[in-house]
Amino acid sequence: MTDIPGTFRMMHTMVRVRDLDASLDFYTWLLGMTLLRRADFPEGRFTLAFVGYGPEDSNAVLELTHNWDQNQPYDLGTGYGHIALGVHDIHGVCKDLADAGAKIPRLPGPMKHGTTHIAFVDDPDGYKIELIDLDTMG
Repeated sequence: MTDIPGTFRMMHTMVRVRDLDASLDFYTWLLGMTLLRRADFPEGRFTLAFVGYGPEDSNAVLELTHNWDQNQPYDLGTGYGHIALGVHDIHGVCKDLADAGAKIPRLPGPMKHGTTHIAFVDDPDGYKIELIDLDTMG
């Protein structure tokens, strides 16, 4: 394999969302991200919203793409894995998320073949968000 000259920087991961307001609530209110910017494109009938834990010039962020005419849930496909977020006190975080109505399909516990505790939470469209307990990472 040949090295490609230049410097690369992770910029964002994009997911398509059906209900932008529900997704913004999930990522900002429940997961503590900040809405960094939002732009409506009436001629294309879509909105882009960027959320994250810091400015785009120094952090990878999440791009939420809302196609205005999408009425049916998206097929999540077989290639998507998950978005991973590090947390402290994974049990407390999952309890708070569940109390707020989030779906936790994989409760906190040690990962297979390891000691790090993980959990999974579903966003409003069913995308998997892996929570990794920073207190048990080995």
